[in-house]
Amino acid sequence: MATLALVRTLQLILFNCLLAAGESVASQALPGCKDECGNLSIPYPFGMTPGCYLNESFLITCNTSVSPHRPQLVNGNLEVTSITLEGQVEILHYVAKDCYNRNGTTADRNFPQLRTAMFTISNDRNKFIAVGCDTKAQIWAEREHNNNTYFTGCMAYCEKTDALHLNDSCSGVGCCQVSIPSGLKNLNMSVSSYYNHTRVWDFNPCSYAFVVDESKFSFSDKSFGELAHKEFLPMALDWAIGNEPCNVSEHKPDYACKQSSICYNPENRSGYLCKCKDGYNGNPYHPDGCEDIDECKDSSLHNCISERNCFNTPGSYKCFCTKGFYGDGEKDRKGCMRNQANVIKISIVIGLCVLVVIVGSSWLFFINNKRKLLNMKKKFFKQNGGLLLQQELHEQRVSTETVKIFTAEALKNATKNYDESQIIGKGGFGTVYKGILKNGTEVAIKKSKVVDQSQIKQFINEVIILTQINHRNVVKILGCCLETEVPLLVYELVSNGTLSKHIHCEDKAFSISWGIRLRIATESAQVLSYLHSAASIPIIHRDVKPTNILLDDNYTAKVSDFGA
Repeated sequence: MATLALVRTLQLILFNCLLAAGESVASQALPGCKDECGNLSIPYPFGMTPGCYLNESFLITCNTSVSPHRPQLVNGNLEVTSITLEGQVEILHYVAKDCYNRNGTTADRNFPQLRTAMFTISNDRNKFIAVGCDTKAQIWAEREHNNNTYFTGCMAYCEKTDALHLNDSCSGVGCCQVSIPSGLKNLNMSVSSYYNHTRVWDFNPCSYAFVVDESKFSFSDKSFGELAHKEFLPMALDWAIGNEPCNVSEHKPDYACKQSSICYNPENRSGYLCKCKDGYNGNPYHPDGCEDIDECKDSSLHNCISERNCFNTPGSYKCFCTKGFYGDGEKDRKGCMRNQANVIKISIVIGLCVLVVIVGSSWLFFINNKRKLLNMKKKFFKQNGGLLLQQELHEQRVSTETVKIFTAEALKNATKNYDESQIIGKGGFGTVYKGILKNGTEVAIKKSKVVDQSQIKQFINEVIILTQINHRNVVKILGCCLETEVPLLVYELVSNGTLSKHIHCEDKAFSISWGIRLRIATESAQVLSYLHSAASIPIIHRDVKPTNILLDDNYTAKVSDFGA
């Protein structure tokens, strides 16, 4: 746990440092103030015009006579190359030189100074360095805390053979260096020679001394030649607000730390600095103060399992689990686990939804098929003359009990869906099925193979005529069904089969006596005579044969298959 907390803290510190470094590039000046000079962005409390800086000590002048424009410290013409809100400014400062002619006379010499009352020389970034083979260098400056003078220096010596084999180490051979204490200001430097470089003039006519950011200077055997063309080297300066610590300054009206920032005392100088609180970024000196960091949008700043499990709070964040899960929502701890009760509920809901979809789909499929079937029945009913039949029955005032129009469903149920076991006859005309109607009546249902659509009207008329025939020796037609592709005719059931079977099958031929045969012939002749001559509308059979004469249980003749 302690390690995790340390990692989080380091992440936030690193992020704030990167943001602060980036803020030196971004615009952080006061509203209406110019924020750039050349390539440098100038954040408040620094500024270039009245009203745009905290006080005169933070004034940066912009030299527009050169290109690009050059930002400079107010107390001189030293160029500013970087400003950070962590209390440091980088400038280009003069290199001290002491150069001679071959005969030992002075060729070039300078004694650089630095007078910046508010700034002190950064002791953690800079070192005092002297370069040369006949060199002694000194530095003296004031100590900020007591104004005492600080003095130090170093010397470097080398002969020609040494100069040719330098090991890039600044340790006295061709180069020397000393650390400087904190709080130095009002700097003076000097460099001189013991023998006016007469012994080493061929390869080293000059001595050099400078205070430099040690990360930006590396000594090597090339340094002698390179420094001959260098007038400036980068130096880091420290700055702070005022000269009093936080506990004194924070009660004053000119306290510089703004909203969501905290005050801290720098280690290497007096005064105070401001920084954004953890979880915030921006310019702590700007009137708008620091802004909250939304850690949830950057996975490196939060420990939640995902962005959607992260809730941003002022200066921090919280991890949580979404509905249906439990835990702390953190990557390295419990995370989020699904609530088993909810899993069951969700499973039930999903199951019910699937069931509803299946049932609904089946119902829609059934309704759709039923609608299609109904439309098909209507189509066949119309196609087979159903409307014509209804019209004729109405016009002729024929009772629906005399001619019954059966539904396709009723006949399907009566024949057990036209099961083969119900077949009682087959022929070129089609198939005859035995059926039992809902009221128990046994019937014979004739299912033709084809129908001639051009003869539909004649077919309907003949059905009406045949249903009106009431003769004991005629197979009575009970009605029809017009809802199928070919019309179905429904007759009374004559159970003893055809005359053809009785006279041609050996096992039945002897069951009919000659007297019965004569009676069957007589009854057939009489009914044909009735149909041909006595009926109100004569009906010619045209197909008289034993297979069209049926017998009931009493061997009474029943003539069938005529007209329709």
